[in-house]
Amino acid sequence: MSKKEKKNKHHPKDTGQVAPVERMKRVEYEREMRRLHGELVAMQEWVKATGTKICVVFEGRDTAGKGGTIKRITERVSPRVFRVVALPTPTEREKSQMYAQRYIARLPAGGEVVIFDRSWYNRAGVERVMGFCTPEESERFLEIVPTWEKAMVDSGILLLKYWLEVSPDEQTRRLESRIHDPRKIWKLSDMDLKSYSRWNEYSRARDAMLAATDTSWAPWFIAYTDDKKRARLNIITHLLSQVPYEPLKPRDIKLPKRRAENGYLAADLPLRFIPTPFGDVR
Repeated sequence: MSKKEKKNKHHPKDTGQVAPVERMKRVEYEREMRRLHGELVAMQEWVKATGTKICVVFEGRDTAGKGGTIKRITERVSPRVFRVVALPTPTEREKSQMYAQRYIARLPAGGEVVIFDRSWYNRAGVERVMGFCTPEESERFLEIVPTWEKAMVDSGILLLKYWLEVSPDEQTRRLESRIHDPRKIWKLSDMDLKSYSRWNEYSRARDAMLAATDTSWAPWFIAYTDDKKRARLNIITHLLSQVPYEPLKPRDIKLPKRRAENGYLAADLPLRFIPTPFGDVR
């Protein structure tokens, strides 16, 4: 690795990648996503059979697409295997605990995939930038978290960490779309508005985090997300490549015969059916 490459190793370009001239078409996107969903199910069955423990951390800029990516990962798999952790603001009791305590309790057991929609890295990002912790607390966190993650990996957890990066212009476009779309307005919090003006502060916090915690046992993987469709496909493909799963032999499944009615008659009950403004489906 050259000196220039080494210097820039932990510094994603803040301008983001140049968006493709033409965004991916939905038909192509859904076709590839269907294939990847099949692979995720195969991975799920392997995880259950082998008792593998997988922890996936999603961090990144506001509006970078963490929630949407997680939704596409989990929409066709079992919530008993794939568990999403998106913790709210810590309670007063949790604030008095050891910082990592509430995260440790949610790490995966055998046969589980736990996905953190933001994680313990809050201390290196939003808490640091918005003043919810002291600079000393953030620096101390960056010093100890590699050791903690080494303990996780040594215990048998496969730890994957993703940083999602979006360009300034695309972030602005997405935030403005939330303002005017009643389906998305709930995503626009007061914290998002306060954070928006602090792009450079978040850049510095990100750089410090990547430099301190990108280790051989728990490296960071960077994904540019200006095109959400391509980004989701890229991330899921990479995630699958990091898990040494093998599809299990398909079971020979046959539906059993239904039992005879044995004289059953439908009860005459005063049932309340919903209105059918879009037509009766019977």
